[in-house]
Amino acid sequence: MIEPARLAAARWFRSKQRRIASVAEVERAPLPPAELVIVEVAFADGGAAERYLVPQVNGREPEDGDGAWAALVEAIGAGSVVGGNRGRFVAERTPAFDRLVSTPPTERALRVEQSNTSVVVGGSLILKVYRLLEAGENPDLEVSAYLTDAGFADTPAVAGHVRYVPDVGEPGAAAMLQAFVPSTGDAWAAMLATLAADPERATAVAARIGALTARLHAALASRPDRHDFPARPATTAETAGWRAAAEDELARAIASVSGTDHDRLIQLAPAVRARFADAFGRAAGAETVTRIHGDYHLGQLLAHEDGAFSVIDFEGEPARPMAERRLPASPLRDVAGMLRSFDYAARVSQRDTGVDADAWLPHGRAAFTDAYGRGGPLVEAFELEKACYEVHYEASNRPGWLWLPLGAIERIVTG
Repeated sequence: MIEPARLAAARWFRSKQRRIASVAEVERAPLPPAELVIVEVAFADGGAAERYLVPQVNGREPEDGDGAWAALVEAIGAGSVVGGNRGRFVAERTPAFDRLVSTPPTERALRVEQSNTSVVVGGSLILKVYRLLEAGENPDLEVSAYLTDAGFADTPAVAGHVRYVPDVGEPGAAAMLQAFVPSTGDAWAAMLATLAADPERATAVAARIGALTARLHAALASRPDRHDFPARPATTAETAGWRAAAEDELARAIASVSGTDHDRLIQLAPAVRARFADAFGRAAGAETVTRIHGDYHLGQLLAHEDGAFSVIDFEGEPARPMAERRLPASPLRDVAGMLRSFDYAARVSQRDTGVDADAWLPHGRAAFTDAYGRGGPLVEAFELEKACYEVHYEASNRPGWLWLPLGAIERIVTG
């Protein structure tokens, strides 16, 4: 039995803020030299339980060289069905598998993942194991596979996947196998280093990311006949929902802060609401909705030695329900998310290396939006919504950083 304390301490355990009441094993399937174990975690708060995939080798987590991860890759290549007590793990390969697989099947777990486990297998493949098992279509697997089929070369190709199919209930993704793309790190680290060394070159990096984002959104809109990947005008109900969600985010931000920060937000709130009313009010019928990345920032891009980038991690915002993350939305949400990431990068760089953030940001933002092909009031409205979310986040986690999103809200509404 897996001990609650050991589970709570795992890097990939999502609900660290909740006290565990019990841990019960609900599935065990043999995949020598490992066993695929699923546990159900109940919480003392009485809220929804969670199920986690916890592969075991001799009663412990797999380690590099155990062969557990390589066995999963081999199961994908063979299209295996691995039966358990209450369901089965169904593995499938894609046409990309044969050109990506290599030997020997060495294993090297990456140490940077938090909510999942990623392992480089054989030097040409990376296996992402979804530890939190969520019923339904996983947008990370779904969108990655779609982009592979659509020929979008700027994300790792999908070679296969594993789903857990319970005897009772809805299936869910357990693992995804993709091409391993060597990188020098993520675009966040690359942008910080470039800003410190050469702000003009950082502007060129921003333009490169803008062009990449345009290609990504074009690919996501390239097959409008697919009902799950539409490209159509936004409805009045959708844009009204955008406005309501943004106003809710503003209300949460106001409730999150106190003192002079609270007074400052209260003072800005009428102008923020006016921006929401104007931008979202004009959007119905005039804006396109498609599938989007959903959690787009510099940390979601892999940086390569030649200066190019690859887009990764299409799970969307983890705090939102799976079904909500799959809904079509405005691609400009991704644009706004990246612009907010630029703001954070520039401010951190100013703090650490003395870069003049206020001098660089207009150039970096313009380079990004020019290369993307779009800016304007709707982007700014989504930025305001994102900055309100950041106020709530910083107030809860890093109060010393509240100045950053509060300053962004003020700059946007005052022009």
